[in-house]
Amino acid sequence: MLSKYFGNYKSMSEFMTVDYQQKLKQIYEEAVKVKAHSHISMVELGKQFESYPDWCIGPYDLETGLTFKNTKQWNDPTNIGWKSESLFNPSLIEHDGKIFMYYRAAPKKEGLSSRIGLAVYKPASGWEDYQNNPVIYSTTEDEIISVEDPKIYERKDGKFIMFYNAVSPITEEVLTNCASAGVEVPELVCSIKAAISTDLYHWEKIGAVVPTSISKYWAKAAVIPREPSGKAVRINGQYIMYISEGCGGKQYTGFSQNLIDWTFEQITFLDIKGMGILREVACAVARYHTDENNLLLDFFYHDQNGIQCGAQTKYSIESPFSQQAINKGGTLSWGGIIKYKGKWLFAQGWDAKQNTREIYFYSAPIRK
Repeated sequence: MLSKYFGNYKSMSEFMTVDYQQKLKQIYEEAVKVKAHSHISMVELGKQFESYPDWCIGPYDLETGLTFKNTKQWNDPTNIGWKSESLFNPSLIEHDGKIFMYYRAAPKKEGLSSRIGLAVYKPASGWEDYQNNPVIYSTTEDEIISVEDPKIYERKDGKFIMFYNAVSPITEEVLTNCASAGVEVPELVCSIKAAISTDLYHWEKIGAVVPTSISKYWAKAAVIPREPSGKAVRINGQYIMYISEGCGGKQYTGFSQNLIDWTFEQITFLDIKGMGILREVACAVARYHTDENNLLLDFFYHDQNGIQCGAQTKYSIESPFSQQAINKGGTLSWGGIIKYKGKWLFAQGWDAKQNTREIYFYSAPIRK
């Protein structure tokens, strides 16, 4: 396992004593060699909708006028020669009449050594990639392998919280703790971390928000119900976080008053028996319908033939863990769906061609 990512070190302790920049460079060089993941076609995903009940979001169409194309490489704050080949898993939020898009940039599609960048859309001038990208990159040991998959939420006080996945190596301590707890050792450690901003440009890292006693060293998808504007929604007096991947194979829900300090309970909120295997909840949309009590989860799963699929589940805000209906077909919008100019809008980078650093936008009608 060690040599697969970090060369021929005799032990993890030996690897951990190497200079941080040298380790970053080695991880990047290994990431460049890995074969890129195949893309997922949004056209094929769109065909999976089996019906269009009023509560679901879809069908959707390509918005060609909003395509984001990045033709310039960022400056590298770590000075290791880092460059990106693929952009994907974007998160959108509208603020002051502009669309702020945070996205994952990687040497390979779905690859490690990722960083998080920002692009801003102004209706009068189009897209502009932020000149000080990356806004989030690896700076600590617990995220040295990669920082990935931003999810953005606006808090009631006007501040913004970004959750992202941080990837780090399996250490001897992790091996020991997993053995003591009787849980399977993951291939790598994946943590949910957070950062806070007042202006959407400058971010202060807060650190991990899910303890390892809950994550079992692997947790993904900090999905928090958002209004169509991007504001996080309080449910029964507090914010909730759906964690659908990791945590020893169990679903967990977090509870918080400020989106920073969380407590967690093991709650099974999504059951797809008979459909296949749940992989990850992509986003949660709340108060999006004529019925203000509606809550929708958009999720990713593999069907019984191993085909990658999307689907949506209906809940109510009053009862956010009791699913009322499931409809095949989804957006797999990892950063959430927003309302923009009278339509639903989301972004996706999966269907960009190989070696093409583009992100495409899709819209869906808003039904009453």
